[in-house]
Amino acid sequence: MTCRWKSVCHVPQHVADSIASSRKAGLSSTRCARLICSGRRRILRGIVWWTRPSRWLTFRLPLIHCCRSCWSCDVAEAYPWQASLWQQMAGRAQHAHAYLLHGPAGIGKRALAERLMASLLCKAPEALEACGHCKSCLLLAAGSHPDNYVLEPEEADKPIKVDQVRDLVSFVVQTAQMGGRKVVLVEPVEAMNINAANALLKSLEEPSGNTVLLLVSHQPSRLLPTVKSRCVQQACPLPSEQMSLDWLGNALPDCTQEERFELLTLAAGSPLAAVALYTQGVREQRALLVDGVKKLLKQQQSATQLAEGWKDIPLLLLFDWFCDWSHLILRYQMTQDEEGLGLGDMRKVVQYLAQKSSRAKVLEIQDWILAQRQKVMSKANLNRVLLLEALLVQWAGLPGQA
Repeated sequence: MTCRWKSVCHVPQHVADSIASSRKAGLSSTRCARLICSGRRRILRGIVWWTRPSRWLTFRLPLIHCCRSCWSCDVAEAYPWQASLWQQMAGRAQHAHAYLLHGPAGIGKRALAERLMASLLCKAPEALEACGHCKSCLLLAAGSHPDNYVLEPEEADKPIKVDQVRDLVSFVVQTAQMGGRKVVLVEPVEAMNINAANALLKSLEEPSGNTVLLLVSHQPSRLLPTVKSRCVQQACPLPSEQMSLDWLGNALPDCTQEERFELLTLAAGSPLAAVALYTQGVREQRALLVDGVKKLLKQQQSATQLAEGWKDIPLLLLFDWFCDWSHLILRYQMTQDEEGLGLGDMRKVVQYLAQKSSRAKVLEIQDWILAQRQKVMSKANLNRVLLLEALLVQWAGLPGQA
């Protein structure tokens, strides 16, 4: 059988039939895979298309991306920078009751957790990996494993509710239906509010039976100390720049090396985040923003015109870039290091503003940007156009205040 998406290909017929038959009736499960597809290489969350000679079938693939080489697929893709980390975690003679995988977003922590989950649930693991063909693996692939539970926000950027955690606690106290382990995945842990986190504490401290909890966090500093202290903490570091670029060479073959480097820089070194930025057209959005900033400083375009023209660029992304530029200005003012001027598209602008602006004014604008960014993150009811106009008026006023 041939699959449309590169990251799930040549799956055995019995596996495809099992998954398809369990999903044709409805898409009830919210658990899904994040896959990198061919074509534009989008990060795909949720819907996976399988092609057959006569028709297309659509279903939700559950939480596991990959599997074994006997499937010739990438379920829970084994990223090259995770090789030693995987050996360290999966090779344990005895597993802890709870792990906290923490590190920057976009480096594959979720995939690592799913891969470990598959191995823990598998009845006949081979060389630390799930076999892919036992009953447990097939149930997991079909999204119907009775001893597997995934807790995540019901909607993107929403908190994990306390009622969701209570449902999880009810699952943890039950006996494993297949006589083995129960495995729980929570991601992102910081999405839980204080009440939800407190509801989880008892399960973290004394999980019922042979239960393993896998917690994934992109911002461990936001977690309660009581949550962190009940887990074996496993740091997941950023891959090296060269390793990330090598991987992006395969993930984004249509991009030049310079474009891949730019995407990786914009993603703060996270390769999976770089692919997501490419998918979202962030390079094009940044080009529009940079062009507007240059015209603003040359008085060729007004703040109002730019604010209206940037309506499709996410506010958080806008504030992130302006905050980064203000940081680069301050760094150059203190070091005069031209290597620290950032990406080439804004190097001359950053250098110009550093030479023409007072440090106190740059710090003032940076503080203002951070405050507004916090409001955006808290979902405050903001007037987007007025907010951007205020930002741009301050930015245009930087030169001449040195």
